[in-house]
Amino acid sequence: PFVGFVMPNQHQMLLAVLAGGAGIMACFFLYSALEQFEASRAIPAIGGALPLFTMGIVYALSKGNINFSSKDLIAFLLLVVGSILISIKRGKTISFKSFVFSVLAAFLFSLNFVLIKSLYLELPFWTTLVISRVGAFLISLLFLFDQGVRAVVFQKKSTFEKKTGIIFLANQGVGTLASLLQNWAIAIAPMSYLAVINALEGTRYVFLFGLSILLSIKFPKIAEEKLSKENIMQKVVAILIIISGLALLAISAF
Repeated sequence: PFVGFVMPNQHQMLLAVLAGGAGIMACFFLYSALEQFEASRAIPAIGGALPLFTMGIVYALSKGNINFSSKDLIAFLLLVVGSILISIKRGKTISFKSFVFSVLAAFLFSLNFVLIKSLYLELPFWTTLVISRVGAFLISLLFLFDQGVRAVVFQKKSTFEKKTGIIFLANQGVGTLASLLQNWAIAIAPMSYLAVINALEGTRYVFLFGLSILLSIKFPKIAEEKLSKENIMQKVVAILIIISGLALLAISAF
């Protein structure tokens, strides 16, 4: 996996540490928001703010020189709106604290994206991937200064049942593959299209919605997605908006 690996210089290592640190802190605020507040409040806020922050950071770094056509911009906005609409739940208002956590997570994820892309512009794929993970690891070690974190990390873990272990490993494998594909997308996309990659996160909810329908049919008692008429209509409209954005992106590419 280290084919094409080159030794980064000090500046590149600093970027890797900053990128890794931004990613770790983004996860910290994300999981803090999910722990303290309902996911239906935090996730739409993060999903909506993330591509906007990325667009803002890229715009600032490029001094307004973003190669974005009108079709790209419309597609981007459609994807953002669709992502928010498909993940939001009616009657769920976001508190100020939840909003702050969500905004911080979105900003740090955006910063992580831009910094990693900056590294991909200078270094090969595997080099950037490895050193960014090293940077994340180094920053994550700082959490060990907290006594509570140390207690959780070093406590004796109960063993998994075989079936649970297989599911866990499968989940980690799929997550790793998804992370690799996302990083590959970041590596090959122009800097100005990073925000579009963020906006494409909304497509995951399309698949989740489809899976939740299947789950509701097969296991109606454990399905979390309540298939009310209003809920289905909201999801369908959101999916159509996302599909419109994807179609416009495809048209713009040719």
